[in-house]
Amino acid sequence: MVYNEASQGFEVFDEGVKIGEVTWSIGGKILIIEHTFVSPDYRGQGIAEELVFNAVAKARREGYKIMPLCPFAKKEFEQKSEYGDVLYVSAGQ
Repeated sequence: MVYNEASQGFEVFDEGVKIGEVTWSIGGKILIIEHTFVSPDYRGQGIAEELVFNAVAKARREGYKIMPLCPFAKKEFEQKSEYGDVLYVSAGQ
């Protein structure tokens, strides 16, 4: 797992080839997860879950809330109540 500051995200490589990533944008103290991807040959191995987990850990360390816009990240937040401490909830919700 490698943090890529330029693309604002984490990447996973296998023998030098990128096989997965989670990317976000930041607005104030909100980390907006926009995209999670794992190469089809590597799916089903928990890589996407690990990518989102690392984004959550970053948010906790750096005081961000997360707005999960990408469908996979949104599902992870719905299924894992332990992520509730970093979930961004707008005032209108």
